[in-house]
Amino acid sequence: MTLQERDKKHLWHPLTQHKIHPEALPIVKAKGAVLYGEDDKTYIDGIASWYTAMYGHCNEYILEKVQQQMQQLDQIVFAGFTHEPAIKLSEALINILPDNQEKIFFSDNGSTANEVGIKMALQYHFNRGEKRNTIIAFEDGFHGDTFGAMSASGLSVYNGPFEDFFINVIRIPTPSFDTIDSIIKQIQECITTNEVAAFIYEPLVQGANAMHMYEARYLDQILGICKENNIITIADEVMTGFGKTGKTFASDYIETKPDIISLSKSLTAGFVPMAVTSCTQEIYNTFLDDSIGKAFFHAHTYSANPIACSVALAAIELLQSEEIQSNINRIIKSHKQFDARIKDHSKVKVTRQQGVIYALDLDIEMDRYGKKRYEIFDHFMQRGVALRPLGSTVYILAPYVITQEQLEKIYSTIDELLETL
Repeated sequence: MTLQERDKKHLWHPLTQHKIHPEALPIVKAKGAVLYGEDDKTYIDGIASWYTAMYGHCNEYILEKVQQQMQQLDQIVFAGFTHEPAIKLSEALINILPDNQEKIFFSDNGSTANEVGIKMALQYHFNRGEKRNTIIAFEDGFHGDTFGAMSASGLSVYNGPFEDFFINVIRIPTPSFDTIDSIIKQIQECITTNEVAAFIYEPLVQGANAMHMYEARYLDQILGICKENNIITIADEVMTGFGKTGKTFASDYIETKPDIISLSKSLTAGFVPMAVTSCTQEIYNTFLDDSIGKAFFHAHTYSANPIACSVALAAIELLQSEEIQSNINRIIKSHKQFDARIKDHSKVKVTRQQGVIYALDLDIEMDRYGKKRYEIFDHFMQRGVALRPLGSTVYILAPYVITQEQLEKIYSTIDELLETL
């Protein structure tokens, strides 16, 4: 039996209606920006496997660090114990995070990183003797699939069956020149009629919302109002973090810094699952008390796994290297040149770019997971390029190590798509 046939017997894949799409493509190897299929074909990984493998698959430098760590310490419970990889990683993260961040809490993935952030914010007010139970979030944002993170998310395609069970969330539009005044008014009205605990947001780029982008100056105004009213601000940098926006974090573009930051995905370079929720000293201090009940009772079995910590340390070293920074600048420049070539095409509605993230909206009507979307997906795969359209949005978020030749092949397959529509 082939891997594909064996897969069908027992596996249930994410974001998949198996009755309509029962097939999954087996990948047997990955290296750099290339995936190798069981079908003997190769595919350029144009989305870094959901924005994780930013330094390339099976990066040799990270592999070496992992092998060293596996021989020293594999796993140890992080409640009551500690270890050097976690300590070193906390120091490395604090060194590159916004200046107001002081404490690091470990979990497993992007969703749990946001879940932790939401719980921190709610308990922060609880520990201070305030009952605040409302969260503000952007419309069409996505923060994960656990219940707190899902409550804050606005994409009903993911959340529909569960909405009756959500925590209280008030949604506001992402800001623009035309909407910022009305949004500020909406927030002020929300503050007077609700006990608002936190505002969670994806800074500058909403990944699952078809790479929707907005300007830092308007977000800064919203964050300022939150600060004035002691509303805890949670920056979901799970997708945007570690260089993708052109700076180390999207929050680096914004004057008002968040109280809490959620990190995952490229934190561990696509090697192993791990997440981090960082916070300010002020947040942390509200949990210090003689009462056990004011401690933060949240835990994951693999919190601060030493192997994952060693991967993250190596990834940060790579991010700060001259080679990777040069590659980031090359990709940014290349995307701009490609954009100049295709932005006025009759089948392109609009284009946008933030750092190495590039997206274009096709001027056609289609459902997010409809038949046409799968036809476009197949168009790319048949030509050896792995891109996952978000409805009518085609986006590129390739590994930093992608070669110029590989990048040009991605561009050419998009050119071909536009000519076939």
